[in-house]
Amino acid sequence: MNENKPDGSQTLACVFCRKNDDCPSKYGEKKTKEKWNLTVHYYCLLLSSGIWQRGKEEEGVYGFLIEDIRKEVNRASKLKCCVCKKNGASIGCVTPRCKRSYHFPCGLQRECIFQFTGNFASFCWSHRPVQIISPNNYSDSLPCTICLEFIEPIPTYSILRSPCCKNAWFHRDCLQVQAISAGVFFFRCTICNNSDIFQKEMLRMGIHIPEKDASWELEENAYQELLQHYERCDVQRCCCKEGRDYNAPDSKWEIKRCQCCGSSGTHLACSSLPSWEQNWECLECRGILYNSGGFQKAKKQKLLNTNNVGINDCLLEESSPKLPRQTPGAQCKDPVRQGSKFRRDISAIIIELGFQIKKKKKRLYIDKADIWNSALNGFRNQKFNPSYTMEVVYVNENDNFGREHPGSKQEFLSLLMQHLENSPLFEGSLSKNLSLNSQALKENLYYEAGKMLAISLVHGGPSPGFFSKTLFNCLVYGPENTQPILDDVADFDVAQIIMRVNATTNVADLNSVMNECYNYLELIGCLRLITSLSDKYILAKDILNYHVIKRVHAPFESFKQGLKTLGVLENIQTYPEAFYGVFCHKPENLSTEILSDLFTVHTLSDAQTLEFWNSYLQAVEGGKSATTMEEILIFATGCNSIPPAGFKPTPSIECLHMDFPVGNKCNNCLALPITNTYKEFQEKMDFAIRSTLRLEKEESSHYVGHEDVLNKEMLL
Repeated sequence: MNENKPDGSQTLACVFCRKNDDCPSKYGEKKTKEKWNLTVHYYCLLLSSGIWQRGKEEEGVYGFLIEDIRKEVNRASKLKCCVCKKNGASIGCVTPRCKRSYHFPCGLQRECIFQFTGNFASFCWSHRPVQIISPNNYSDSLPCTICLEFIEPIPTYSILRSPCCKNAWFHRDCLQVQAISAGVFFFRCTICNNSDIFQKEMLRMGIHIPEKDASWELEENAYQELLQHYERCDVQRCCCKEGRDYNAPDSKWEIKRCQCCGSSGTHLACSSLPSWEQNWECLECRGILYNSGGFQKAKKQKLLNTNNVGINDCLLEESSPKLPRQTPGAQCKDPVRQGSKFRRDISAIIIELGFQIKKKKKRLYIDKADIWNSALNGFRNQKFNPSYTMEVVYVNENDNFGREHPGSKQEFLSLLMQHLENSPLFEGSLSKNLSLNSQALKENLYYEAGKMLAISLVHGGPSPGFFSKTLFNCLVYGPENTQPILDDVADFDVAQIIMRVNATTNVADLNSVMNECYNYLELIGCLRLITSLSDKYILAKDILNYHVIKRVHAPFESFKQGLKTLGVLENIQTYPEAFYGVFCHKPENLSTEILSDLFTVHTLSDAQTLEFWNSYLQAVEGGKSATTMEEILIFATGCNSIPPAGFKPTPSIECLHMDFPVGNKCNNCLALPITNTYKEFQEKMDFAIRSTLRLEKEESSHYVGHEDVLNKEMLL
């Protein structure tokens, strides 16, 4: 790219900044066009405010036409730099009403920020974007994760923090050097390897990420040795007469490499492999796999002797070979069974499931006042495919004009999960089990409920969070390997019978209870001959099993089939420990720190308004405001909790001159009003959030009464 640069180019000054420095990492490549007696720094040219790239890449200088460059130089000659006080200031701050202009090197000196993306905006030292970070508890210095030199973990112009890893801090200069070396394809967070979020934040903060391959990828034959396959038989007794290095493809003397490490091999005949397609691991890798528990799906375990299991005992998976075998009573201390050999983060699992989602869109017409039926109609539509991208459109059946409004997919899924939790398909107060509803069973609603749950999770919906441990264990290990507890019984009369059975102190009392409940026990098939007081435990267990498991066998099987949609049930059974929290626990309460980290800040944001925002969050968390943290999140995104896979797009904040805050749930964007005082800011936030949520609730309230009647009819 320097073919037009003469040997004496270092003495030629850039027509914009008037400097003859040739420092590509600081000013960009220095380019000289001897034919037109023109020398420019790439960054000086790129960031000049009055010039655009009108030519092709090979025309002029990087696509900037020579005549345009001369016009820009002429324009800049009339502008005085506010730093060095000399003419030629071609770069101006993009903030409205800011009149500062400066040369590129002068802007660097005063710590201006230049964004190498979009319109290549420039910000002076007073209006440059900043990283808004909640107060931290760092008492000591932390190392820059690139050069490892210790720095104070306080965001400044020269110190930046990773947007995806809270403990990752960098020198600006270290980041810039790495970005130039790595290029857009390999520049990523040094801790978590994230590229999208990391690059977006670094571009916002003025790091130049060139659109080129990494410098190490441009070296000729840099990785030539990696192209050489390992071809040697390493088994203890090699049977090949030609020696261990002999490799004859498509024969029994073909070398098969270890499927795990690839650095050990065997002849097919030496390891008795019938074909090359069969997997093979070397002894070292096989030992590692065995000690880690292997990579096989957890299997259900049969109950060997049900007569010796107490009413609160749990049937557990076989223990890991690395741990001593435990008794059932000791194992049941863990709320999730110990059989899972996988420990993975739930967000990573759901993101992987999301890879099934295709770009093809399917529009769903949703009436928020009748969320269940409109969702049911959409999912039952013959053209609906769970793997298509869902596009939600809100409609109102009472609207005579048939108007449509773009809707938030995550808000829709959140409302759907709230309805499902309170539907007659489930019973219980907090931890719920499936109910027995003949009308719902007839209409196949249990299958649809399982399908909705699966679709919601894969498409970025919220955590259900209302399953009982018993229902979850039935899904993972099977009803035959699950023992319910008394808390699973939602029917008060049945719970009273079980408690009376457990409270008996002699055989006579036990027989008396059985006589009083004779009709019920006969109906459910739990009548038995009492020979000793210990029979009460078996009787109570039988009643529990019938009421919680056997009674709802048909709804459970239908629900399980629906949950197989998009492979969700299979993943639940493979990674039960990861999914347990999603299905059986509500998400953690929101805090100032969580919401501060959740929302990213737009470039042109008012610093004072952002301070008001942080103060407002602290006031809400401390109970000094009429709103709650959940209401703020609902106002901005439509969800009252953070989905397991996170929000898409990432929630953001912008500061605008407006009367009240505005929440754009489709883009997860919260627009904050710019005010003069914090009191005015808080009053506007409280009024807008509370009023908006109240109006949304009133719009759907006319359907609630009708919905309750339907629910009661279904229960009857």
